[in-house]
Amino acid sequence: MIPNRFHFVFGLKEQTEPFHLMYYLCLVSCIEVNRPDAVFFHYYHEPYGDWWERIKPRLQLRRIEPDSFVAGYRYADKRLAGFRYAHLADFARLGILHEEGGIYADIDTLFLRPFPKEWLARDFILGRERPPPEAKDGGSLCNAWIASAPGAEFCRIWLDAMAGEFDGSWSNHSTLLPYRLSRRHPELLSIEPATSFYALDWTPDGVNALFLHDTPLPEQAYSLHLWNHLWWSRERLDFSHFHAGRLTPEYVAYAATTYARHARRFLPDDAVGSRLAYWGQALASVWRYPLRSLKARRRGRGD
Repeated sequence: MIPNRFHFVFGLKEQTEPFHLMYYLCLVSCIEVNRPDAVFFHYYHEPYGDWWERIKPRLQLRRIEPDSFVAGYRYADKRLAGFRYAHLADFARLGILHEEGGIYADIDTLFLRPFPKEWLARDFILGRERPPPEAKDGGSLCNAWIASAPGAEFCRIWLDAMAGEFDGSWSNHSTLLPYRLSRRHPELLSIEPATSFYALDWTPDGVNALFLHDTPLPEQAYSLHLWNHLWWSRERLDFSHFHAGRLTPEYVAYAATTYARHARRFLPDDAVGSRLAYWGQALASVWRYPLRSLKARRRGRGD
């Protein structure tokens, strides 16, 4: 049986900014939609800030140590070393699930509707995602949502193989490896379609469908993965001109977008500003975006 308890892993790098509204809404949506028996928040560096203080009493906190193999790994590409925190979380989540079972989700997840309770009778569950370009086998099983019984055999096989397959890339050990293992051991897991957790994918079209447009979702979408590493920085424009600074209480309360429409029911009443404030933020962003895009293009040309 899969226990009805959720696990989140966070803070595997030093916290230099307050806990973000998006993370708060993830955790609140998990609690209010799924009604879990417990929500465990595994961290190394504890978050701080107003949104953290609001949600902290509803969590069971557990401090963990970073995986020594990943912590000491020497990246050939220094740019990839910036994602060490994510790789540490990849290893931590499987260890936690194998030991005690439950459901893991990335903290850039918004929960929409309860998953079927009969899923708890399964042994191990993953969801398909749009394969990345490097998926030579033609498939990818995303590790942003995982359900596991304690001691699940597929979880053990994946965890045992992970260090040997780790090459510092984003996907090889985390989404491509479980797909390859699933083809060898199909009897050890259940695979949900992409619509269950990844109805809007990691492409620019998918990201913008989340945050800039109002896109209908499939009836069987249980949660939305938000792919925040692709758009979080104000300076990153290759996926979207949306960024973390734009995801404000006013945006969630008033924006006519997929994410805002589904997230606003979890926003505290005392956090909602005025519609006028939202339109002021939106107008300022519209004026800034062309200048940022021009600067980005010039950097690309070496100007």
